[in-house]
Amino acid sequence: MYGKAFAPEYQGALTTLSVNSSLTEVLAEGLERLREAERAGHPAEVARCGLAVAEAHRRLGSTAEADRAWKASYRAARTAGDTGAMAWALWSGGTLARQRGAFPLAWRLLGLAAELGERGGDVVVRGYSLAGLAETGRIQGDYAAVGRLHEQLLAEARRRGEARHTVWALEGIAQMHRNTGDFDRAYALFEEAAEIAERADDRRGHAWALRGLADILSARDGDTGRALELLSRAEETCRTMNLSSALAYNHKMRGNVLYRAGRYEEARDLYGLALSEFRTMDEPRGEALSRLGLAKSLARLGRDPEETAAELAELALVLERSGLRHAREMVARAQAEFVPEAEGAR
Repeated sequence: MYGKAFAPEYQGALTTLSVNSSLTEVLAEGLERLREAERAGHPAEVARCGLAVAEAHRRLGSTAEADRAWKASYRAARTAGDTGAMAWALWSGGTLARQRGAFPLAWRLLGLAAELGERGGDVVVRGYSLAGLAETGRIQGDYAAVGRLHEQLLAEARRRGEARHTVWALEGIAQMHRNTGDFDRAYALFEEAAEIAERADDRRGHAWALRGLADILSARDGDTGRALELLSRAEETCRTMNLSSALAYNHKMRGNVLYRAGRYEEARDLYGLALSEFRTMDEPRGEALSRLGLAKSLARLGRDPEETAAELAELALVLERSGLRHAREMVARAQAEFVPEAEGAR
């Protein structure tokens, strides 16, 4: 049995904030409480409020501000000798590093956060940090290395009845099954995640689950209408909560659905929108995936094959350097489809 979802990253004076609070509300409240704690000379409270500020900035796509905020939170926590707060700040920094495509830094910071969480007896930050490590490996396409960790974290979350963490783990495992071609298993896991998130009032988790379901309805069943309907529902949540990154991924997925349906002009426009959004928030993985979708759409609409070949070759190099294996495989498939002579020369 799962209780209501909660946001453990909203700490100190900010524990009254909901998991579904608008990020602009979180940022405004967090900054106000942070200034109060600074004036009062309470470094532990500065660290806790600074964490919420860092996370709000990160999720709103303000990566430079998020970087400054998590570092300030860590310094305040260290001054206060608060091991748990130090772990949470490192978790935030590691999550930001992953979002920005700095995977070695993400591994280092999240690993340190997990160690500090265990040392300080904070089981929640330890779990979130291990989850961050698992997600980093999954995003890089290293499923063999992190699949077992996802399953372990899912079991722990189920045992503690933590709805939000259970939803996260289910969605991660579902995505790995989807990417390796087991659409039926992926759909069942996304469906379970959506049900748990809805009952627990975890709107963010529910929006991500709807996106996953839409993807499979499109790719497996060719059900474009239903897929677009689910994405519209998810988009409403993203806009209400100001979830910039999730909204950009929603637009990218809408582009995928339209592309599969042969609606290339509409897909081109959605990929272009998502590309602009990802560039604004400095999120290289989303940017690369949007560039790929845009290149494929333009190729279908008659773009010069040499331009398509050059675009895909550049994208392949970018992904090779960044270590995004699954995305690199997607580019290779696009090269085989649109630039077969390049594939033959590889």
